[in-house]
Amino acid sequence: MSATIRLSRHGTKKKPYYRIVVADSRFPRDGRFIEQVGSYDPKIAAGGIKINRERMDKWLKRGARPSQTVSELIKKAPKSA
Repeated sequence: MSATIRLSRHGTKKKPYYRIVVADSRFPRDGRFIEQVGSYDPKIAAGGIKINRERMDKWLKRGARPSQTVSELIKKAPKSA
């Protein structure tokens, strides 16, 4: 099983928000996932990024690969969140 950390789209038409999830790479984008490790709301001007750092680090140590978008969000996220 190769785990990936990626975004899962939720919300309504033209009002999206995303969950940052750990999922098997074979699962569909908005389908089954292993664990939710954060969220991202692009409509909030201040960034709207919330990440559980402990859980994220645990999965990265286990070998989960973040998508390009998630890796950029990790860099932008506040360190205290």
